[in-house]
Amino acid sequence: MAIYNPPLDEMRFMLNDVFNVEKFWQANEKLAHVDMDTVNMVLEEMAKLSKNVLLPLNRSGDEEGAQYQGDGMVTTPTGFKEAFKQYAEAGWIGLGGDPEYGGQGFPKMVTMLTEEMVFTSNQAFALYPNLSVGASLCLLEAASDEQKKMYLENIYSGQWSGTMCLTEPHAGTDLGIIKTKAVPNEDGSYAVSGTKIFITGGEHDLNENIIHLVLAKTPNAPEGSKGISLFIVPKFIVNPDGSIGERNTLSAGSIEHKMGIKGSATCVMNFDSAKGWMVGAENTGLASMFVMMNYERVTMGLQGLGGTELAYQNAAAYAIDRTQGRSDTQIQSPEQPADHIIHHADVRRMLLNARVNAEASRCFAMYVAKQLDESKFSVDAENAKAAAARVALLTPIAKAFLTDKALEATVDCQQVFGGHGYIREWGMEQIVRDTRISQIYEGANGIQALDLLGRKIARNQGKYLENFLTEIRDFIGNMKADHAIKQATLDAAVTIEELTTTVLSNISNRKSEINGCAVDYLHAMGYLCYAFMFAMMVEAAHDKEGEFYSNKLKLANYFVGRILPRIKAHTEMVKAGSDPIMEFDLDYFEQNIT
Repeated sequence: MAIYNPPLDEMRFMLNDVFNVEKFWQANEKLAHVDMDTVNMVLEEMAKLSKNVLLPLNRSGDEEGAQYQGDGMVTTPTGFKEAFKQYAEAGWIGLGGDPEYGGQGFPKMVTMLTEEMVFTSNQAFALYPNLSVGASLCLLEAASDEQKKMYLENIYSGQWSGTMCLTEPHAGTDLGIIKTKAVPNEDGSYAVSGTKIFITGGEHDLNENIIHLVLAKTPNAPEGSKGISLFIVPKFIVNPDGSIGERNTLSAGSIEHKMGIKGSATCVMNFDSAKGWMVGAENTGLASMFVMMNYERVTMGLQGLGGTELAYQNAAAYAIDRTQGRSDTQIQSPEQPADHIIHHADVRRMLLNARVNAEASRCFAMYVAKQLDESKFSVDAENAKAAAARVALLTPIAKAFLTDKALEATVDCQQVFGGHGYIREWGMEQIVRDTRISQIYEGANGIQALDLLGRKIARNQGKYLENFLTEIRDFIGNMKADHAIKQATLDAAVTIEELTTTVLSNISNRKSEINGCAVDYLHAMGYLCYAFMFAMMVEAAHDKEGEFYSNKLKLANYFVGRILPRIKAHTEMVKAGSDPIMEFDLDYFEQNIT
């Protein structure tokens, strides 16, 4: 079985040394109830649960998978139901929930760390409570007071689950062409009919009710995305007194057979005049759903981080134990016929690539979490507005860059095992398979790149970016640490600034420029963000004694020398523009396929 030791020291370093969270919490009255003693207990309890309960189910859950039993029934792998009950009863689903409805009100900077541990130990299991948290956020933002009272407490407690039902067989990224209809009933409800696919947790046996949030169009709705409304469509109708009523006319038609996350039930959901209730105003459904979507997108970055962390820990343990060949410098184990592979520079390269990604990803996720907390809790309206703008800019990077680099890291760690990494019994191939989905769902990474370059950069002529670059330069200017990361970060900022000017100039002349260059632009931005994160970590560690802190400086050196130069390659590819992509005729792609 794979090993996992939750990195609590790394998490405390982020909270205490890098972000000085108690100062932030105490400065905001809505967070004044949060203190590090309590947070430490929260993290330690989740560490126990993730290591002792969820990790042992990871391999068996993958082998057994969720099972479609016919008649719309789906069962989760053995042990999932008991683990979910334990998870729910401990209050983890409502950890960041609104206290008015039974939540515990912890900030995102805390809940993000607990979510990391869940994703690291068992990616498939993590999706069940994760969707409930996202659904609760959507309801909290858009639902009526009556709807909040009816649904939120039971979702927070884990008695009920939540889903998001967007995608249809013909409509994925382009939700404006969905066909699901919602026809008004005389009692104020709606009859919802249509088919949704790829619905995580659409049907399962973990609890007593599932609250589906469904996108649909009412009669005579405007064309496109402006005509989408949002509906609560429960598996079982909820009676006015809150009790469970009759079964609604919806069911799982099947479950998908997937590359990974096999313990997660990914369902085809059929709604046959199912009874539903509109959330918010008519034709505002997509905006309401994006509250949930944006939360999920940041959380997908955590899924990537989890895959990286689990892969790294197991690869490092293997490299320390496995003997093959002799070290290039000198024999390390003369009593044995070979040295441990940890002494080979190429093995260390792969491990350090993963370690860089894990630490930079965690810091970046925490940085975005702080912006989320400031936008929600800050008593300074201007500060809250600026934080919300920063979240808008960085969310596509948090989703796409972290998950792209995560797959790369998990493959590096699999490679450390050589042939054993390809064999099922070591568990590395499952980590690769499970992590792969994080690049695809909740808006594929190419779409995230289009969002960054098209909406967050081009649409406002780089204003969001300009403010972010100012923050980076101000931080570097005030650093006390003497480290190569300082100049490297400033150089990266100049690179992005100049690159953005070039792209904005080219957009007016090349219609495909944004689409053709967006992914490389996002990756270049991602490396700047990682440089900023390493600068923050270096500043937090440089004046402290001990190997833990000195290793932060060494890892930053590795990042500057071996990882950050990649920004130059992506910059050159962006500058090459979209013309080399678009100059091919359609005939070229049709060759040998007809």
